[in-house]
Amino acid sequence: MSWRPVHQAPSNAKLMFTVILPNALPPIIVQSALMVGSAILFEAGLSFLGLTDPNVVSWGQIIGSNRQYILDAGYTVTIPGIAIFVTVLAISLVGDGLNDALNPKLRQR
Repeated sequence: MSWRPVHQAPSNAKLMFTVILPNALPPIIVQSALMVGSAILFEAGLSFLGLTDPNVVSWGQIIGSNRQYILDAGYTVTIPGIAIFVTVLAISLVGDGLNDALNPKLRQR
């Protein structure tokens, strides 16, 4: 009977940080970016409807308070709307870029 060394399994912490976390981090980053964009749109919608604090200025409140002037001065509604669109798009693109940079499956290509 020959003697063989017993192979020890890696510890749970090492397994978590070397295998699970690198594969779980990119979807978490993308989901976080999408949730931030959704929160911005949700807050703007509530502010547009007047359901938030009137003392705090937000893009939705600006659009809601200027909707009566949309035919005379359309820029008072379109500029905050474009700002919301660009902000949510930028956050989404940053999240997608971080996914591309941190995804270990894409690094191997």
